[in-house]
Amino acid sequence: MANIKSAKKRARQSEQRRLRNISARSMVRTAGAIAAFTVAQPVMDRYAARGLIHKNKAARHKSRLNAKIRELA
Repeated sequence: MANIKSAKKRARQSEQRRLRNISARSMVRTAGAIAAFTVAQPVMDRYAARGLIHKNKAARHKSRLNAKIRELA
């Protein structure tokens, strides 16, 4: 542990920055995942409507993707 006053302050500052960076990184990932999900969702619906994949399989994939996005946030 730091003994000098300025080193203690620097440790506090770096911890605050670390937490802020984690939050910002998480927001960027969530935004990217949401954007990708909004693109993928109608494609899966279209394939299910055409019979390329079963409708339950499309629903399962959408549900799992949405759960992972909620997990990120």
